[in-house]
Amino acid sequence: MFRSVMESSLKIFYFSIVLITLSAAHEVKKNLTGIVGGNLSLPEPVLEYGFLLKSMKNIALVKDRKLRFVEEIYMNKLHWNRNSGLFTITDLQRNDSGIYTIDSKRGRVFTTSHNLIVYDPPPTPAVETLTVSSESCWLICSVDNLTSLLWYKDEEILNQSSSAVYLPITVYRQDRDSSYRCVAANLAGNKTLHVNVTTFCWFNKKESSDHQRYYWAPIVFSSFILIFTLVVWMMIRKENTTRQTHGCIVQNGWDSSSLCLTTVRYNCLTHAEHAERPKARNRI
Repeated sequence: MFRSVMESSLKIFYFSIVLITLSAAHEVKKNLTGIVGGNLSLPEPVLEYGFLLKSMKNIALVKDRKLRFVEEIYMNKLHWNRNSGLFTITDLQRNDSGIYTIDSKRGRVFTTSHNLIVYDPPPTPAVETLTVSSESCWLICSVDNLTSLLWYKDEEILNQSSSAVYLPITVYRQDRDSSYRCVAANLAGNKTLHVNVTTFCWFNKKESSDHQRYYWAPIVFSSFILIFTLVVWMMIRKENTTRQTHGCIVQNGWDSSSLCLTTVRYNCLTHAEHAERPKARNRI
């Protein structure tokens, strides 16, 4: 029992010495940023012999120029390049965030730590057209999750929000040749969507419609004048025909007007016929 207590005490003492030594020779580097699903290489090399720790827990070591795993969960995630000596973590997830310490045995105790923070990738922005008028339109940029959103016109920021799911802007017709883009950003990076405002705001379609309307206006007007003239001419001709039909001058039973057509003459009643019809009735 005494021997067991002594062994436990020695382990605690040795571990304390290691922690003190590591603290004394510890160098903290800047933060590292990773994206979920991405890969990241720790910048400190281990060329021959050394350890990789996460939150002061040993997860892998390099010995005899071979990588050996202490934590099995890193067998498919952690890789070591024997040429560069760099550790690479693949298929990053949020739980891979933490402080990674590289203990490289280079003749003296020397450790380097990096604080890795893994973020979700920035969401992909989408743009929709809300309203359109002859001189402007209203566009809205939206994302699925809260993030920083920015609208750019060329290099000028038109509108921005540090935490939003949508962001609108107004685009004017005179600015249609400018470059517009919506940017969704977080600490892991950004995603940009370039927007063709002439398509989203239908500016080209409106101009084409106006041009066609202007082009066809003289033709439509000329057609209207032609149709109107034709209708008036037909009405005048019909009126003249009616007058000729009912205006036949009959004297002594004969049509004295040379303008009456043969078909019209059969429809004309002479004074003689009007005079003879009553006499015929009296005879009966």
